[in-house]
This record gives sequence, structure tokens and C-alpha cells, in this order.
Amino acid sequence: MTDHYLPSEPGNVQWGLWDGTLKPVLRIASGDRVTIETLSGEPDDIPDPSLGFGVVPGHREVLESAFRGPGPHLLTGPIHIEGAEPGDVLEVRVLDIQLRADWGWNLQVPMLGTLPEDFPEFRRIHIPLDRERNIARLPWGQELPLNPFFGNFGVAPPASWGRLSSREPRAFGGNMDNKELGVGSTVYFPVFVPGALFAAGDGHALQGDGEVCLTAIEAALTGTFEFHIRRDLQLKSPRAETPADWITMGFDEDLDDAAKAALRDMIVLIRDHTGLSAQDAYTLCSIAADLRVTQMVDGNKGIHCVIAKSRLPRELNTPNP
Repeated sequence: MTDHYLPSEPGNVQWGLWDGTLKPVLRIASGDRVTIETLSGEPDDIPDPSLGFGVVPGHREVLESAFRGPGPHLLTGPIHIEGAEPGDVLEVRVLDIQLRADWGWNLQVPMLGTLPEDFPEFRRIHIPLDRERNIARLPWGQELPLNPFFGNFGVAPPASWGRLSSREPRAFGGNMDNKELGVGSTVYFPVFVPGALFAAGDGHALQGDGEVCLTAIEAALTGTFEFHIRRDLQLKSPRAETPADWITMGFDEDLDDAAKAALRDMIVLIRDHTGLSAQDAYTLCSIAADLRVTQMVDGNKGIHCVIAKSRLPRELNTPNP
């Protein structure tokens, strides 16, 4: 195992895109760990100096030098994992997440969000983050404990898909905006290109399921990840686990179809772990699993299906995803 550090400096950060033909900015081996600096915000999202917040070093320089793709997110990478090939699965363990700044930001934009007809006015607010107390201070005086995670991370899409916006979550991951994927979680991505080409960004300090007004508390984060190539697994879309739960995910413009995708994959997962029939697994989902709205605002909406590991038949529960 080797530890690496990937700074968010010009040349290491992609702006608004996923692309299977990008050249890697770092090469590592399976089993290695990488601490990745990320940035949050386009030029107008950086707070005015009069507000007293600090700007993350290199943020402006990255925005001035990076090619601007079709989406808004800043993604650090890609990272080539030696030996990863299409058909493999990349296991990504989220080991640590730290805030990089004393502020985050939140947007409401006309014609976007879950209730565009109710909120036609543009609004951007900057929210103080107390890193010592791990809380956000909201404009109306309320304090909330932080729960940071990366909203947008994954592997590269197939090269034949071309250059894609960072906005939509897809089979390779991307803008999943799943608050369950914080420290202690493990995410499994199907690999589509040699080296997998992992990238991460879109840090969130705090988000509710749905992310309804368009953004969470967006924030610059540093994350430490550990990577493992898994050839004993076959996946068509990302899955995840926490110490307590298994999680499957579905993404689609139609929320019903996203729910069906997440549920179908959970039925497969339960069958793989327990040997239950499909009909029994479907029943177990209805009794013991939860369908949660991940986000409503990213073009492809998200549903994640969660089942506690303790609710699988104990004598048949196995450790593989």
C-alpha cells in the first residue's frame, strides 16, 4: 500500500465534465490510498472579500486555467488504477473527509430545483462553517451539525459516450448526491475504461435527501480514499455499503423508473447474499428495505434503496457486495 496526495492545482482539476478519453493526472496501484483536494464553486460562487471568508488556495487559478465543460462541478482527477479493466469493479473506501474552508454556499436558480414555479428568484447565500465545532450557522441563526460527503465522484464513462456534463448521475457514478456516502462508506463502481479513471469533487457539508432547492451546502473538501480492483464482482451501476447498511441506486429522468432500477438491483444484491428467490427478495424489500429520494434536481433524478445488513437472513448473510 502506498499513500499519495493529489492537490487541487491547475492541470489536476476538470471543470464540468466526465470523459473516458482524459489523460490521468496520477497513476496508482490497487490497494493504494489517495488524499484528494477538491474545490467548490464557479467564479460567482466565491464570496466577496467583504464577507470575511477565506478563499481556498489555487481556486481562482484553477478557474482561470481549466477548460470549461458543460457542467458546473470541479472534479479532481482522473486517477488511473493500474490493472483495472472494463468489466472489473472498482471498490472505493471513503476513509476521511475534512473541510477546507470556513464557508459553504447554497443556490436557488430560476427554472431549476424541485419547485421552480414557486421560487422564480435567483438567490445565492454564503454560510459560515465552524470547523472546530463541526456546525453550519444558517442566515436565520440556526446551527446544524455537519455531515460532509462528496456529491460527485466515480469512474470515467465509456469513451464512446463522448464528453458528458458533470450534472447528471449515471452508471459510472458522477453527480449521485447521496448523503449516505460519507466517511466509513464503501462504493463499488463498474469499470468502463482501462485504469477506471476515478475523480471526485462537489463537496457537500450538509444535505437533506432530495437536495430540493438545487444545491446543498456546497463546500471544498479534502478526502482520503482507498482503491481496490474487484474481479469477483459484476455490476451495471454503483452500489454502496456502510457498516450497517447495503445501498443500491437508480438514476433516471423519471423518478418512478429510478426507483425501479434501485429496487431491481437491491433484489439482485439480496439474492446474491442470501440465496433467496427473487419473489422472496421482493417481499423482503417491501417489509424491510427503504426507498429514499436521493435528489430531485440533477436531470437524472436519484433513488437509493437501503436495507440494514441485520435484516438479511443471518445464516446466509455473506460479506461480498
